Amino acid sequence: MKRSSSLDRRKFLKATAAVAAGSAAGCRANRTPWSFFTAEEARTLTAICEQIIPADQDPGAAWAGVVNYIDRQLNGHFQELQPAYRDGIAAADRLAGGSFVSVPKERQLSILQQMEKGQDTRPFFDLVVAHSMQGFYGSPRHGGNRDYVSWRMLAIPPSPVRGRDHYDFTTGGKS
Repeated sequence: MKRSSSLDRRKFLKATAAVAAGSAAGCRANRTPWSFFTAEEARTLTAICEQIIPADQDPGAAWAGVVNYIDRQLNGHFQELQPAYRDGIAAADRLAGGSFVSVPKERQLSILQQMEKGQDTRPFFDLVVAHSMQGFYGSPRHGGNRDYVSWRMLAIPPSPVRGRDHYDFTTGGKS
Protein backbone atom coordinates (compact mmCIF):
# COMPACT_ATOMS: atom_id res chain seq x y z
CA MET A 1 0.00 0.00 0.00
CA LYS A 2 1.44 3.34 -1.07
CA ARG A 3 1.12 6.31 1.29
CA SER A 4 0.43 9.78 0.10
CA SER A 5 2.61 12.43 1.63
CA SER A 6 2.90 16.14 1.08
CA LEU A 7 6.69 15.80 1.33
CA ASP A 8 7.97 13.23 -1.11
CA ARG A 9 11.55 11.97 -1.25
CA ARG A 10 12.65 14.37 -3.99
CA LYS A 11 11.37 17.44 -2.11
CA PHE A 12 13.01 16.19 1.08
CA LEU A 13 16.39 15.77 -0.66
CA LYS A 14 16.18 19.24 -2.23
CA ALA A 15 15.34 20.83 1.13
CA THR A 16 18.13 18.94 2.88
CA ALA A 17 20.65 19.96 0.22
CA ALA A 18 19.62 23.61 0.49
CA VAL A 19 20.00 23.62 4.27
CA ALA A 20 23.39 21.86 4.08
CA ALA A 21 24.69 24.30 1.46
CA GLY A 22 23.53 27.29 3.47
CA SER A 23 25.07 26.11 6.71
CA ALA A 24 28.35 25.14 4.99
CA ALA A 25 28.61 28.58 3.42
CA GLY A 26 27.98 30.20 6.78
CA CYS A 27 30.64 28.09 8.47
CA ARG A 28 33.23 28.83 5.81
CA ALA A 29 32.68 32.57 6.13
CA ASN A 30 33.60 32.57 9.83
CA ARG A 31 36.47 30.08 9.72
CA THR A 32 39.99 31.05 10.68
CA PRO A 33 43.04 28.83 11.04
CA TRP A 34 42.99 29.52 14.78
CA SER A 35 41.23 27.35 17.32
CA PHE A 36 41.61 29.75 20.27
CA PHE A 37 42.73 33.14 18.99
CA THR A 38 40.70 35.60 16.98
CA ALA A 39 42.36 36.72 13.75
CA GLU A 40 43.31 40.05 15.38
CA GLU A 41 44.77 38.38 18.46
CA ALA A 42 46.79 36.04 16.24
CA ARG A 43 48.18 38.99 14.26
CA THR A 44 49.18 40.77 17.47
CA LEU A 45 50.76 37.65 18.95
CA THR A 46 52.61 36.98 15.69
CA ALA A 47 54.12 40.47 15.83
CA ILE A 48 55.09 39.95 19.49
CA CYS A 49 56.70 36.57 18.77
CA GLU A 50 58.50 37.98 15.74
CA GLN A 51 60.07 40.59 18.05
CA ILE A 52 61.15 37.81 20.43
CA ILE A 53 62.57 35.56 17.68
CA PRO A 54 63.10 37.79 14.64
CA ALA A 55 64.01 36.56 11.21
CA ASP A 56 67.59 37.15 10.14
CA GLN A 57 69.52 34.82 7.82
CA ASP A 58 67.15 32.15 9.19
CA PRO A 59 63.36 32.34 9.47
CA GLY A 60 61.89 33.76 12.67
CA ALA A 61 58.97 32.88 14.91
CA ALA A 62 56.27 33.81 12.42
CA TRP A 63 57.53 31.52 9.67
CA ALA A 64 58.31 28.71 12.12
CA GLY A 65 54.67 28.62 13.27
CA VAL A 66 55.21 29.63 16.89
CA VAL A 67 51.73 31.16 17.14
CA ASN A 68 50.26 27.96 15.74
CA TYR A 69 52.03 26.04 18.51
CA ILE A 70 50.71 28.41 21.19
CA ASP A 71 47.19 28.32 19.74
CA ARG A 72 47.13 24.51 19.76
CA GLN A 73 48.51 24.31 23.28
CA LEU A 74 45.96 26.82 24.63
CA ASN A 75 43.26 24.32 23.70
CA GLY A 76 45.21 21.51 25.32
CA HIS A 77 47.85 21.57 28.03
CA PHE A 78 47.80 25.37 28.49
CA GLN A 79 44.01 25.84 28.83
CA GLU A 80 44.36 27.52 32.22
CA LEU A 81 46.49 30.22 30.53
CA GLN A 82 43.78 31.35 28.11
CA PRO A 83 42.78 34.40 30.20
CA ALA A 84 46.44 35.42 30.55
CA TYR A 85 46.83 35.45 26.77
CA ARG A 86 43.60 37.36 26.17
CA ASP A 87 44.56 39.99 28.77
CA GLY A 88 48.21 40.19 27.69
CA ILE A 89 47.44 40.63 24.01
CA ALA A 90 44.86 43.29 24.88
CA ALA A 91 47.49 45.05 27.04
CA ALA A 92 49.96 45.08 24.14
CA ASP A 93 47.32 46.63 21.87
CA ARG A 94 46.38 49.15 24.57
CA LEU A 95 50.01 50.20 25.11
CA ALA A 96 50.34 50.65 21.35
CA GLY A 97 47.39 53.02 21.35
CA GLY A 98 44.99 50.62 19.65
CA SER A 99 46.87 48.10 17.52
CA PHE A 100 50.28 46.64 18.30
CA VAL A 101 50.62 45.43 14.70
CA SER A 102 50.12 48.90 13.23
CA VAL A 103 52.99 50.61 15.07
CA PRO A 104 56.56 50.55 13.69
CA LYS A 105 58.82 47.69 14.73
CA GLU A 106 60.96 49.99 16.90
CA ARG A 107 57.87 51.05 18.83
CA GLN A 108 56.80 47.38 19.16
CA LEU A 109 60.16 46.61 20.72
CA SER A 110 59.86 49.49 23.20
CA ILE A 111 56.33 48.34 24.14
CA LEU A 112 57.64 44.84 24.84
CA GLN A 113 60.49 46.30 26.92
CA GLN A 114 57.86 48.26 28.86
CA MET A 115 55.81 45.07 29.33
CA GLU A 116 58.93 43.23 30.53
CA LYS A 117 59.44 45.85 33.25
CA GLY A 118 55.77 46.28 34.20
CA GLN A 119 54.49 44.60 37.33
CA ASP A 120 51.15 43.71 35.74
CA THR A 121 52.49 42.77 32.29
CA ARG A 122 55.71 40.96 33.22
CA PRO A 123 54.01 37.56 33.81
CA PHE A 124 52.49 37.66 30.31
CA PHE A 125 55.79 38.73 28.76
CA ASP A 126 57.64 35.87 30.48
CA LEU A 127 54.93 33.43 29.39
CA VAL A 128 55.14 34.48 25.74
CA VAL A 129 58.94 34.27 25.75
CA ALA A 130 58.84 30.74 27.23
CA HIS A 131 56.13 29.55 24.82
CA SER A 132 57.87 31.16 21.85
CA MET A 133 61.03 29.23 22.67
CA GLN A 134 59.06 26.02 23.06
CA GLY A 135 57.29 26.56 19.75
CA PHE A 136 60.46 27.49 17.91
CA TYR A 137 62.82 24.83 19.28
CA GLY A 138 60.38 22.01 20.08
CA SER A 139 59.27 19.14 17.93
CA PRO A 140 57.19 20.08 14.88
CA ARG A 141 54.59 17.50 15.90
CA HIS A 142 53.39 20.00 18.51
CA GLY A 143 52.57 22.69 15.93
CA GLY A 144 55.72 24.86 15.76
CA ASN A 145 59.26 24.58 14.36
CA ARG A 146 57.91 24.21 10.82
CA ASP A 147 60.19 22.09 8.63
CA TYR A 148 62.59 21.73 11.59
CA VAL A 149 63.77 25.28 10.90
CA SER A 150 65.44 25.80 14.28
CA TRP A 151 66.99 22.34 14.30
CA ARG A 152 68.45 22.91 10.83
CA MET A 153 69.77 26.28 12.02
CA LEU A 154 71.54 24.47 14.88
CA ALA A 155 72.62 21.57 12.60
CA ILE A 156 70.56 19.09 14.63
CA PRO A 157 69.18 16.23 12.52
CA PRO A 158 65.40 15.84 12.63
CA SER A 159 64.30 13.17 15.08
CA PRO A 160 62.75 10.01 13.67
CA VAL A 161 59.03 9.58 13.81
CA ARG A 162 57.90 7.82 16.98
CA GLY A 163 56.96 4.21 16.44
CA ARG A 164 58.85 3.91 13.17
CA ASP A 165 61.00 0.81 13.03
CA HIS A 166 64.67 1.77 12.98
CA TYR A 167 65.95 -1.71 12.21
CA ASP A 168 66.73 -3.27 8.87
CA PHE A 169 65.48 -6.84 9.30
CA THR A 170 66.92 -7.96 5.95
CA THR A 171 70.50 -7.75 7.31
CA GLY A 172 69.71 -8.53 10.92
CA GLY A 173 71.20 -5.27 12.16
CA LYS A 174 70.32 -1.72 12.93
CA SER A 175 69.94 0.53 9.91
